[in-house]
Amino acid sequence: MATATHRPVNVSQKSSDREPTSGADIVVQALVNHGVDTVFAYPGGASMPLHQALTRFRDKIRVVLPRHEQGGGFAAQGYARSTGKIGVAMATSGPGATNLVTTIADAKLDSIPMLAITGQVGTPVIGTDAFQETPIVEVCRSVTKHHYLVTDVADIARVMREAFYVATTGRPGPVLIDLPKNVQLAQTVPDYDVPMNLPGYRVDHLKAAPEEIRRVAEAIRKAKRPVIYAGGGIIASGAAGELYRLVEKTGIPVTTTLTGLGAFPGDHPLCLDMLGMHGSVYANYAANEADLLLALGVRFDDRVTGKVSEFAKRGTIVHIDIDASEINKIKPAHIPIVSDLRYALAELNQIVEPPADRDAMDAWIKAIEEWKRADPLKYDETYDGILAQHAIRELWNLTKDRDTIISTGVGQHQMWTAQFYKFRRPRTWLSSCGLGTMGFGLPAAIGAKVAHPDTLVIDIDGDGSLLMNIQEMATCYCEKVPVKVLLLNNQHLGMVVQWEDRFHASNRAHTYLGPIDHPEAIGQGNGIGPEERYPDFVTVAAGFGWAAKSISRKEELRAALIEMIESPGPYLLDVAVPYQEHVLPMIPSGMTVRDLIRE
Repeated sequence: MATATHRPVNVSQKSSDREPTSGADIVVQALVNHGVDTVFAYPGGASMPLHQALTRFRDKIRVVLPRHEQGGGFAAQGYARSTGKIGVAMATSGPGATNLVTTIADAKLDSIPMLAITGQVGTPVIGTDAFQETPIVEVCRSVTKHHYLVTDVADIARVMREAFYVATTGRPGPVLIDLPKNVQLAQTVPDYDVPMNLPGYRVDHLKAAPEEIRRVAEAIRKAKRPVIYAGGGIIASGAAGELYRLVEKTGIPVTTTLTGLGAFPGDHPLCLDMLGMHGSVYANYAANEADLLLALGVRFDDRVTGKVSEFAKRGTIVHIDIDASEINKIKPAHIPIVSDLRYALAELNQIVEPPADRDAMDAWIKAIEEWKRADPLKYDETYDGILAQHAIRELWNLTKDRDTIISTGVGQHQMWTAQFYKFRRPRTWLSSCGLGTMGFGLPAAIGAKVAHPDTLVIDIDGDGSLLMNIQEMATCYCEKVPVKVLLLNNQHLGMVVQWEDRFHASNRAHTYLGPIDHPEAIGQGNGIGPEERYPDFVTVAAGFGWAAKSISRKEELRAALIEMIESPGPYLLDVAVPYQEHVLPMIPSGMTVRDLIRE
């Protein structure tokens, strides 16, 4: 991935800071110093001093109380993903801390700047299996960018400064700070300007050399079938504008990864949509036939490459990434460049010229257009009921010209959203891509809505994913966060069902979410009627103070979507969709474009 922009914050010493201050107050003052305006925090015994300190800063920091620590962690991610700023989550020791682990791992895989602050038992009893003790630093060692167990209150100011710097520079990622309760209560005179101590961590020098930029420009000039393969690094580095200029100057078509959606306008004529397992046919064909693949801020994920040895084997590969460990890790690059991506593209745009062979380029674009006509992303528009794809496309039509942020859970609805909602701008698509965490959508939408109160924020979710963090509906009501949920309800774990159909002779192995005595539960049913859906999400939503409606007929859809969009408070629209539908096209795991399934 590429670098996030780190904005130095004035942390100059104030006269009041020269008095002895508790560790908890130092933590919160450091948050203020670094521009944090929102914390997603759930209290407990070992973190009570931190929460008491937060009450003393309530005029500067909003504390959003989630109903589960995982909800708080994903809300912090929604805040971070939609703003580019660091997201802050806080929890107590033991179970509170372990409930954050999935969100930390999720942030690591998707390169999201996140600060997780956990309370810990007092230092005298660490290691004694004290009440609510978990060695959370050890638990999270492999899923954090950096981590701290602070045992001296004098270290807190420095650790906080380092944590913000590490989380937001280079390849962004999560940083964990574990704070024993007695350290939170101890006092010292803080020095917020204390020098950082990060031996070996340098990112300011990661800029492409002029000769490297010239090599890329020359490769583009000589190319006849070039493709840009853009990932989340474009968004993390703020390079979407430079990518657009590169395309306008060269005419090279663009395909994106799942995390890269929004890096390039999805409705642009040169957009090939997403590539990979559930990417478009034309994107996968283009990557397969390209003689030059410009891989920008990507990590050659297995969901993109399939069989690595066959992926893009016909072309020269240029790989630009801020993280040196990603270069040649999976797919060897002919021109490997470790660099901040925005810098590299800005330098490239100063000298780049379009491919010299215009006839070859014209033929290449014509071939791509023919692939688009032959195999568009499509669904059965004659279906009597509502297909998930149709609901998503209709939502796109209704919201494409207004400021809208979309989050999702994980599964079929996530892939259909990636296919049929054409994201035009960065940071408007929030989804758990690397870890694929069900339950992500609703809390992420909360974080985004808190950060963007005037923006329409919609969670497109599945019934399986929504149930995993449904308690956050209480957060929306109590904290006055009016997110919307478009629930595509098929009563099944849809993506697992799809794999059962494709690879396990349709044998249902615990993928039906309704009563165990229903025919669907034992593989003898022919579908779920609207009246049979369980649970009754409209009743559940009402219990949480939400407005809600359930629909199943196609003629109801547009009006219901408008009602959801225009509703003043939180709103859930429960849409009955069939579970037999598959996400297509599909390249089976570990296979190649030759094995692509269309129907």
